[in-house]
Amino acid sequence: MRSVDVHAHLTPQCFWQATERGDWHTIMREKDARGREQAIVGGKRQVLPPRARWNPEERLADMDSLGVDVQVVSPYVGFYNYHLETAVAAATSRDCNDEIAGMVRAWPERFAGLGTLPMQDVKTAISELERCMTRLGLKGAEINDHVNGRTLDEPEFRPFWRAAEQLGALIFFHQGGETLVTPRTTRYHLPNTIGNLVDRAVTFATLVSGGVMDEYPDLKICLGHGGGYTCYGIGRLDRGWQVRAEAREHITKPPSAYLRRFYYDCIVYTEPALRFLIDTVGVDRVVFGTDWPYDMALDWPVSWILAMDTLSQAEKEAILWKNLEKLLNL
Repeated sequence: MRSVDVHAHLTPQCFWQATERGDWHTIMREKDARGREQAIVGGKRQVLPPRARWNPEERLADMDSLGVDVQVVSPYVGFYNYHLETAVAAATSRDCNDEIAGMVRAWPERFAGLGTLPMQDVKTAISELERCMTRLGLKGAEINDHVNGRTLDEPEFRPFWRAAEQLGALIFFHQGGETLVTPRTTRYHLPNTIGNLVDRAVTFATLVSGGVMDEYPDLKICLGHGGGYTCYGIGRLDRGWQVRAEAREHITKPPSAYLRRFYYDCIVYTEPALRFLIDTVGVDRVVFGTDWPYDMALDWPVSWILAMDTLSQAEKEAILWKNLEKLLNL
C-alpha cells in the first residue's frame, strides 16, 4: 500500500558541509564527550542524531526499508532560529528551503517539501513563504507553536495568515526548543514528551479562540503529534466557552466546532489513541507522519498502521496516503 509521510525532517547538507570548515551563518558544530554531533545555535547546544547527517540517497534507502514511498520533507526544528537576528534566520531559511526544493526536483516521485521561515519578522517570513510557494515548488511551511513566546493569534501575525491562505500553503506546526513545560522542569525528557503536546493544544486553542480560523476560513493547518492534548481536552474548552465571557470574545461557536478545520498527524503511539483521534475529528483529517529521523519517531510506522485491528482498510488507506495526496495535490 502507498504511504506519504508529512512529518520527516531535514538537517541540510549545506549545514554539514559549511561546518566542516567554519560556521554556517553563525551556527557551529562540534562533538560532545560521547562523540555525538551537536549544532551550536545562539550559544545553545543541540544534539543531532546519526541519521540527521544522511544524504538524500541514504534517506531514500531508509524510506524503502520502512515502506515509505514519499516524504514531505520539513526542516530540522532546531534551525527555526527565531531568537537570532532576522538576517541570520532569513539566510538559514533560504539555504534549507533551496536544498529541499533541490531534493524535490531530483526525486519528484519520492519527495515533496515544506519550508522554514524567519517568523520573528512577519514581512520577511511572508516574502520567503511566497518564494517557497511560487518559485521553489514547495507545499507550505513548518513553524513553531510560538514566536519567541508570542502565540500566532497576535495581531502582528494576521498578514502572515492572510498570505498563507491566499497562497494555499499548508502550515505544519511542530515545536522547536523550549516548551511550556520547560520552566517547570527540564528533567525526564518531559519538556518534549509532555510539553510538545501542551504546546500543540495551546496552538489550537489560541488560533480558534483568537478568531484566526474565522477570519481566514480557507487556511490549511496540520497539527503535529496528533494535535497534542487538543482532542482529549476539547470538552473543557467547550465548557469554558459556555460559561466564561472572555472565551467567547472572538468566536460565536464552541471550540469543538473547529476541530475539523485542522489536520492532525498520526503520531500518537497507541492504537486506542489513534482510534480516538479518528473518531473525534474524522478519518479524512488524519494524515501519516513518522518524525523521521529522531528517537521519538515510530519504529515501523507503515506496519504499525497496517496491523491495527480497529481500523478499516479504507481508514488505513486514507491515513497512509489518500488524505495527503488530496491535501497537497501530490
